[in-house]
Amino acid sequence: MLRHFTRACLAAAALFACLIAPLGAADPAVIRIGVLQYGTVSWELEVMKRQGFAEREGVRIEVVPLAQKDAANVALQGGAVDLIVNDWIWVARQRAEGRDFAFVPYSRAVGGIMVRPDANVRTLADLRGQRLGVAGGALDKSWLLLRAYARKTVGEDAATLVKPDFGAPPLLNALMLKGELPAVMNFWHFSARLRAAGMRELLSLDEVLKGLGVDGELPMIGWVFRDEWAAKNRAAFEGFLRAGAQARRHMQTSDTVWEELRPLTRAEDDATLAALRDGFRAGIPGEDVAHAERTARRVFAILAQEGGAELVGAATALPPGTFWRTGAPR
Repeated sequence: MLRHFTRACLAAAALFACLIAPLGAADPAVIRIGVLQYGTVSWELEVMKRQGFAEREGVRIEVVPLAQKDAANVALQGGAVDLIVNDWIWVARQRAEGRDFAFVPYSRAVGGIMVRPDANVRTLADLRGQRLGVAGGALDKSWLLLRAYARKTVGEDAATLVKPDFGAPPLLNALMLKGELPAVMNFWHFSARLRAAGMRELLSLDEVLKGLGVDGELPMIGWVFRDEWAAKNRAAFEGFLRAGAQARRHMQTSDTVWEELRPLTRAEDDATLAALRDGFRAGIPGEDVAHAERTARRVFAILAQEGGAELVGAATALPPGTFWRTGAPR
């Protein structure tokens, strides 16, 4: 009798487990993220997955590798991905044209001007008549801000003060290291590699902004998505943002995690890894999105004046809703 009773109990327990499993083990929400193959965002996503931050928030990240920035924009517009990383200037232009994209700050890390130690350059004015490598093209936000800064501080547009050489970030770094360029304005992680190689920072974007009378933190890049998608997937999206914040805190405080990320960063040596680590940490934004949005409004006015409709499209000011607020109704 005891044996029959035990079997009955086990059978009942198994049946009960089968009945309650669908209620307590919901499938994780899938978020498709378009990631540039050379982008630093993959570092944070890797930490989110390795440490289980995303999983604990009920989110599964599906990375969609992309070749270039334009491909990321097209993938988002076409619905092939849910999230990409871009700047709020692109979002502002889209919103001004009636498209419902929005932005959540991800990083304030942007490049500055790096100079060779043997170039005898101490100020921006010392670059007069010399070549300056510029990544991102003539409408790059850092270059446009530098033009405005030069007019205010040196009295001349940087476009005539220096001889700009627009090129791909890796090429500009290579030319500078070979001594063919005395100075380069590159993206932050390429600037970090130059710093590790002994190059010196002449001017940071923070200094440029202060010179233009703009105080305060300004995250330039962030997660970009459609309002409609965020509204339909609010719980999953906010869970993803919480997981990202946990990953950045871990990357801020742990040196061990950077050793684990070394293959992904492609750091050639310890000095380069340390420079990339420190640059990433310096770019982690604060949580005051309202303050960042106020700063962005002021910078937008400068960029609109410098870049015109070719940069900002039909927007005359930062459109409402460009910066997405966690927990706020849309």
